[in-house]
Amino acid sequence: MIRPVLIVNARLLDPASGLDAKGGLLAVGGRIAEVGPAVTAAMAPGGAEVIDAKGLCLAPGLVDMRVQLGEPGAEHKERIDSGALAAAAGGVTSMAVLPNTDPPIDDPAMVEFVARRARQVKLGKVYPYAAITKRIEGEELAEIGLLKAAGAVAFTDGERALANARVMRRALAYAACFDALIVQHPEEPTLAEHGVMNEGPLASRLGLAGISPAAEAIMVERDLRLLELSDSARLHFAHVSTREAIQAIRAAKARGLRVTCDTAPHYLALNELEVEGYRTFAKVSPPLRSEDDRRAVVEGLKDGTIDAIASDHCPQDQDSKRLPFAQAAFGVIGVQTMLPVCLRLFHEGELGLLPLLRTMTEAPARILGLEAGRLQKGAPADLVLFDPEAPWKITEASLKSLSKNTAFEGRLVEGRVVRTLVDGRTVFHDEAVA
Repeated sequence: MIRPVLIVNARLLDPASGLDAKGGLLAVGGRIAEVGPAVTAAMAPGGAEVIDAKGLCLAPGLVDMRVQLGEPGAEHKERIDSGALAAAAGGVTSMAVLPNTDPPIDDPAMVEFVARRARQVKLGKVYPYAAITKRIEGEELAEIGLLKAAGAVAFTDGERALANARVMRRALAYAACFDALIVQHPEEPTLAEHGVMNEGPLASRLGLAGISPAAEAIMVERDLRLLELSDSARLHFAHVSTREAIQAIRAAKARGLRVTCDTAPHYLALNELEVEGYRTFAKVSPPLRSEDDRRAVVEGLKDGTIDAIASDHCPQDQDSKRLPFAQAAFGVIGVQTMLPVCLRLFHEGELGLLPLLRTMTEAPARILGLEAGRLQKGAPADLVLFDPEAPWKITEASLKSLSKNTAFEGRLVEGRVVRTLVDGRTVFHDEAVA
């Protein structure tokens, strides 16, 4: 039996309904029984745990729609339990995990394996993506219908773009039969080949091979044309980072195409100057772009062209990162720091608190078809209690992930998670704050 939980004296934030009010929330049997200004301590049922929020923000648990976990195949970089612990510390209650494991998630048995391991861990909800193509080789379609029936929330070849236009067209047409979502890594691989950072004067000065922003725009434009050939397909672009790609997606939405996209915190907060000094912890795919592109990403988020923010959590061990820049692995961790890094947009007046939270709760849940991201009666009691003003310093010691490859080491941020609940169970509590 799950013990009832009553949270009182909270600032309730529900982006889905626009609720921003003082009140409380009662969870019974792992679901929200009551929520709103009328919920008080007097409503506590027998045996309930009563939590005084002390005026802090109570919101739906974050939904992170792009996470890499090393299990199976690279457990030394991240395991499902360590990744789920980091997620809980970041207020993330639902994670969609990429299929580029070893072996890849390209058959129903692998989908079921990941789901079973997540249930055993009992820290958060883990939803597996499945590969679009067998062995993530970009040539032969995986069994999309069977994989969706097994529990795959969407289909992607992970860090690899599906480069073959004919295969992508078939994937969109086949997926449309099951209302399945295709997720693309938007980068034309022949243009990006051997590149390690954003193309431009800085890359030339550092003597590093560049990746042209056109590689992203070309792939986005191509896939939007293919999407137009399918009447009912759904397409999502992951971690968009360039002005040209965002403009193309904005125009496609205006034409009524079923297209969505996300970006990552590092594309909102950082630009290519982070690579100065050959900082491999700032090496990501797609690369950090120019300041003009960074501003375009912020504007795309503000006007709704960019639907969601995903951490793009990609753990890499020391041996993969402590190398010359050209040889170092791509990727940064971010599931624990997504909320505080993105709260900078709120503190600087770029975006209101509800619209910002929507990109990390209701929007990704809607895109993936998850029962999550809402503070409403009957919904799962997946919750995050946080202090948006609390300052702290991101350090290696504060990170719960097995790998420590954060691009924000040493950064001062505002916004700290105090408590995370999954189905009404506390899975993280920072007693130093509360």
